[in-house]
Amino acid sequence: MTKLTDELTAHLEKNLHRKFVKDERLNKWFEGADLKADIQQLKKIFLAAGLGRGDVVFMCLANSSVYLPINQALWQLGITAHPVAATTPAFELTADYQENDYPAMIFAPETANAFADFAELERQDIKLNTFEDLVFFNKKNLSNTNKEKTPLESSYGWILNTSGTTGKPKKVGLTHEVMRRAAYYDLTSHRLTSKDTVLIVMPMFHINAQELIIISTLLTDGKMVIAPKFSASKFWSQILENDVTWSSVVPTIVAILLKNQKANATFRPNHKLRFIRCASAILSVNRQREFTERYRVPILKGYGMTESCSQCTLNPLDRIKLGSVGKPYHTDVAIIQGDAFTTKPGVQGEIAIRGDHVITDYLDHHPSSFKEGWLKTGDLGYFDGDGYLWLNGRIKDIINHGGEKISPAVVEAVISELDFVKDVAVVPVPDSFYGENVAAAIITENENPEIQDQYRQEILAYTETHLAKYRRPTEIYFVKDFPRNATGKILRPKLTEQLIKLR
Repeated sequence: MTKLTDELTAHLEKNLHRKFVKDERLNKWFEGADLKADIQQLKKIFLAAGLGRGDVVFMCLANSSVYLPINQALWQLGITAHPVAATTPAFELTADYQENDYPAMIFAPETANAFADFAELERQDIKLNTFEDLVFFNKKNLSNTNKEKTPLESSYGWILNTSGTTGKPKKVGLTHEVMRRAAYYDLTSHRLTSKDTVLIVMPMFHINAQELIIISTLLTDGKMVIAPKFSASKFWSQILENDVTWSSVVPTIVAILLKNQKANATFRPNHKLRFIRCASAILSVNRQREFTERYRVPILKGYGMTESCSQCTLNPLDRIKLGSVGKPYHTDVAIIQGDAFTTKPGVQGEIAIRGDHVITDYLDHHPSSFKEGWLKTGDLGYFDGDGYLWLNGRIKDIINHGGEKISPAVVEAVISELDFVKDVAVVPVPDSFYGENVAAAIITENENPEIQDQYRQEILAYTETHLAKYRRPTEIYFVKDFPRNATGKILRPKLTEQLIKLR
């Protein structure tokens, strides 16, 4: 066993008769004994199927408490979990299986149907405390007689896909040693204790929920409430009914909570929230301030990646700087300046990271992503005089307007300050003279064309006084939604294609 599996087991034993996991889909709390029984049942099934150390189990499940026993059963045997988004279409799942030849897979029944015609697979329907109809596939005639049935510190607990928005996602392998280390960094930086209860609304196949929330909570004997997905109308009632002390969201959720009437109607000021954590994209200063003042709860912004097994920087709880993603925490963070790496204030460039919880290569080799032991993140940013990191968007998203380089994040932050803007994305569109124009795609609740024309004029007027001329959008479009990847990040090249068709 590893330190991670030993400690998770010890905490589970400590809470055998304590309800600490709630599944909102089932409206049910689970004790440690419920999870332990599921872990033991799953381990027997995995061993009987011929699985052992080094095997990878492919998973596609919506948010559910079943993630906890599945992960721990796999890890105790040295098996790697490879979860993907529950929204992954069937043809992608079958293509992934055929490309990687997984020895076993776990699905919900509706997803499992896509594999009915694969004769080499044996299907088993499993009833657990945490999931009533789990489907397990394994290759027939597998043998684990020569496989070890225990993990090493170097065993991969997860293989996670990066949440890239262009090209094929890279595969990140995270070891037991790295996962445990990162979890302790997370729980200490957020000052988590057994008195905390977290509401999970982020997708559980992703590093944010898996590592920063779940493992950190388990290692502090905290409680967790697992929602099937984010619901604006249910969010505040879930917070209040379960005495939630923190949750982790993305900027889009912050915007929805501020503007959604049903959400605001259910808000009550007698909540027990210590903070709301926010990452994944840039949140404007004005929106962060509005949320904090309206709901009387601080937003704790941080910066992290799958490659770092969650966070790299975080605002200190008692020294939050609005707009910044905080200070490095147990991570070396620098700005690439030519051939050097610097932390000098005001130097803008690509962010690089390194540390004992940061990968040194991808499973599918990508040497160009690394330089002198540093991981090049592809994100742009700078440090201020107090050592706080500020983000300026992604290198690949930069718009080249007649030689002027424009970060979409800067433009989006200004436009998002307008009350009628539910969400905004700024992308390049081709122009015969300037090369690229700045185009803004806007989501509003009002779809009346005449009202939208008024909004367009308001955006033009507002950006004229708040942005340099070369940064101002010259094309404004109103859309119902943006193309997104599995983690909700905007697929900007696809959005550009859509806007071109609207010209």
